[in-house]
Amino acid sequence: MTKKRKIKRSGIVYSTDPDFNYRQDETEEPETLPPGKQDLRVWLDRKQRKGKVVTLITGFQGSEGDLSELGKMLKGKLGTGGSAKGGEIIIQGDFRNKVIEILTSKGYMAKKAGG
Repeated sequence: MTKKRKIKRSGIVYSTDPDFNYRQDETEEPETLPPGKQDLRVWLDRKQRKGKVVTLITGFQGSEGDLSELGKMLKGKLGTGGSAKGGEIIIQGDFRNKVIEILTSKGYMAKKAGG
C-alpha cells in the first residue's frame, strides 16, 4: 500500500466479510464562536523554551483554520514570529499588553493571566 491509500483502521486488523467497509471516525471541528463570546487568556511563558520568553494566548474556541488566521493577524501586527496550534497561539517575545490591546480592539474578551 502506498502512503496515499493507507487507511487508519482504528484497531481492525482483518475482516472476512467481503462487503466490509472501514469506517473512519470523522471528528467535527468545533464551530468558531464570535469574538465577543471568546474568553481569551494572555500568559507570559518561558517553560520548556530554554529561558526564552513567549506570549501565550489560550482559550480560543473554534476551528484550527480560524485559530491560525487569528495568529497570523497577531504576528503581522506585532512584526514577530510564532505559531498557532492545539488551541493556543504562541507569539515570540513579551507582547502581553500589545496583544490585549489588539484583541480588545477586534472585539475579543482578553485579559492577563498568570503571574
